[in-house]
Amino acid sequence: MEPADGAVVAMLEDDLHRMAVRLRHDGSRVLAAEPLMDRVPWTVCPGAAEVLEKTFTGILLKDVTVRRDKQANCTHLHDLAVIGAAHALDSAPLEYQVFISDPRDADGGEERELEIRRDGRVVHRWTERAGRFVEPPSLAGLSPLTMRDWIAGLEGESREAARLLQWASLVAHGRKMTDEQRQASLGLRPSCFTMQPDRAPQARMAGGIHDFSAGGREPLEGLRDRFEAVFGS
Repeated sequence: MEPADGAVVAMLEDDLHRMAVRLRHDGSRVLAAEPLMDRVPWTVCPGAAEVLEKTFTGILLKDVTVRRDKQANCTHLHDLAVIGAAHALDSAPLEYQVFISDPRDADGGEERELEIRRDGRVVHRWTERAGRFVEPPSLAGLSPLTMRDWIAGLEGESREAARLLQWASLVAHGRKMTDEQRQASLGLRPSCFTMQPDRAPQARMAGGIHDFSAGGREPLEGLRDRFEAVFGS
């Protein structure tokens, strides 16, 4: 997240997505929402840019929340708008780094390690086994889909980081899915713009998967320049 006078840019990149959102504001209200979808998993995803603009333009920064028409939007653009609004009046940039291991065999089922850092400092480190958390003890027995109340009991940056790591824990499953599994997942539930019943049948894989574990460029590299090439500085 990069706040500036009258604007904030939030950027995201992972294996499946490379996106950015700029919210222009007057200190209290969103004047414009500018979404960039530079890499997407599905061919129909770019249509969500217009939905994001309509969802957030003109509303108060404090009303850019996680429950505002999220399923009608690209969930990742929506998340960027929400966290961008939360940090729109900050005095310095903020970076989160999320690390989620590929599943490995362990006693009791496949196991993953999940970690999120805020400006380099570890905020949360979780262990998931067979789809449920085993560490830390306060999270034991819950899953990424049943931890909302646990997150709500946190405060400040701990809550924000937990919500981001929860979202990432779900997205990370896409890394190990086959093409057939990804296509089948479109019909499971209408959880985003692309998965709505009127769009899912038309969606095809966009072929934009990037494996950062193979080395090469770093996440977000060149994304700010790409954004300014499209929307200006």
